Amino acid sequence: MAPVLEIQNLKKSFGSFVAVDTLDFQVEEGSFFSILGPSGCGKTTLLRMIAGFQKPTEGKIYIRGKDMSVVPPNRRPVNLVFQNLALFPMMNVYENIAFGLKRQRVGSAEIEKRVAAILERVDLSGYDHKATSQLSGGQKQRVAIARSLVLEPSLLLLDEPLGALDLKLREQMKIELKKLQADVGTTFMYITHDQSEALVMSDRVAVMNEGRFEQVDSPRNLYGNPASRFVAGFVGETNILPVSVTSNSPLMVMTAFNLQLEAIAVTDIQQEVDLFVRPESVILEPPEELQDINRFSLTICNVLFDGSNTKLLASVAESDFELTVALPQNQQFAHLAIGDVISAGLHVNSCRCYPRS
Repeated sequence: MAPVLEIQNLKKSFGSFVAVDTLDFQVEEGSFFSILGPSGCGKTTLLRMIAGFQKPTEGKIYIRGKDMSVVPPNRRPVNLVFQNLALFPMMNVYENIAFGLKRQRVGSAEIEKRVAAILERVDLSGYDHKATSQLSGGQKQRVAIARSLVLEPSLLLLDEPLGALDLKLREQMKIELKKLQADVGTTFMYITHDQSEALVMSDRVAVMNEGRFEQVDSPRNLYGNPASRFVAGFVGETNILPVSVTSNSPLMVMTAFNLQLEAIAVTDIQQEVDLFVRPESVILEPPEELQDINRFSLTICNVLFDGSNTKLLASVAESDFELTVALPQNQQFAHLAIGDVISAGLHVNSCRCYPRS
């Protein structure tokens, strides 16, 4: 099956500044594809080129195999949902959703049928005559998405649509958006700087930095096998320890804070590197029988209570370097307090090194 979206050698420059730098990728039919990156990395510029609001400096955009080079925005089979939603305040829910269909001169009976169907799909049946001012933030979000989906686009582009919502509603909407996309089957292309949104909702995620994709992968592989220092630091929480490499065969041997640590060997590694360690990778009181474990002691400096996500801030061995450690959810170590010393370990497979920037 041909991809819904195919990008070839796409580049966008503003004078000497390159906002999007030679991208090549595809988005498959019916998938949830996210682009994750910091502000200013080129995400929105890429989205606006796909929608037709900006012209590429170089490269091609194909939607369902058709070259979009000379197709204006209003003729492209895509719809865009913005962060501010852009609902019409003078129109009720029905009128907002029906607006695009009326512009396409669809018959009134067909409009009623399609609006009713999409309201049911976004769980807003019976809301058709409500004013948008009477809706909650999540309901407004669903109306904005319904207004786009009712036009049956090949591709729905979403530019940080949850950014204006409060934290609890944002968490709820992440789940709703994922379920909605799976239900309607429309291909979603989602832009965000929030790693949690990208990891929770997406089938595939592209991590973007300075106009380029650092890695395009499944959320699980992005988190577990980051391809670059930037991905390792940007996706998920991580501790970064400065280390010196003393040997690289068959295992990499490093020294840090008078400790000798081992990790999986990496080719072309520099002597001065940084060790990246996820908070949940630190094993507290590792059993003696565990193999391939780097062992050391931790002194508890602080307990960061957050319910099931409680973490420790602890200094490594006798150094001043503090490590963030995720506590297991079984409450086994709930008794730990500031000043306690506890044995800890890191499996060699959990230790990833990248050249020091």
